Amino acid sequence: MAGNAEQVLTLARSREPTLGAGRLICVDGPAGSGKTTLATELSELGGAPVLHMDDMYEGWSGLLHISDQLESVLRPLAIGQAGSYRRWDWHANAWAEAVLVPPAPLLVLEGVGCGSAQVADLVTVLAWVDAPYELRMQRGVARDGAAFADHWRQWAMDEQDLFSRERTRERADIVLDGDAGSPDG
Repeated sequence: MAGNAEQVLTLARSREPTLGAGRLICVDGPAGSGKTTLATELSELGGAPVLHMDDMYEGWSGLLHISDQLESVLRPLAIGQAGSYRRWDWHANAWAEAVLVPPAPLLVLEGVGCGSAQVADLVTVLAWVDAPYELRMQRGVARDGAAFADHWRQWAMDEQDLFSRERTRERADIVLDGDAGSPDG
């Protein structure tokens, strides 16, 4: 996916800043599609911090309210101030500490729902990563364990509802194939 990361970075750098003086790359798409791999490569190539949406969901049912977290992170950054979000502790099944996010020349936001229409005015590049359903489920269960298979199936339905409502893929600046032919992308 390194070529994809270079392509996304080139596109972001060709555009005016949208997040105050900085640029925001959102890497969205269904769970297990390869978003984290792309975000890691973007960070390595572009020297950008990565925020993972997994830290912002209120557990397995947190997708419905993710726009509130995005607002608290991104709107302050848009005016040159630090943003923040509450981190979800998956092991304790509870909210944990607040995480401060300082302004940066380039920020990568990775995860389902990060391309929310509610914050579209702050996004420099919206990258959509996709892969076949069965491969995504295989990756998810391999990462989280078979005990979480039902959660993954419900999440897939929830994210599909979100993507349909938000028209995320249709609004993407670039659509990438996360099917690298291996279970871990």
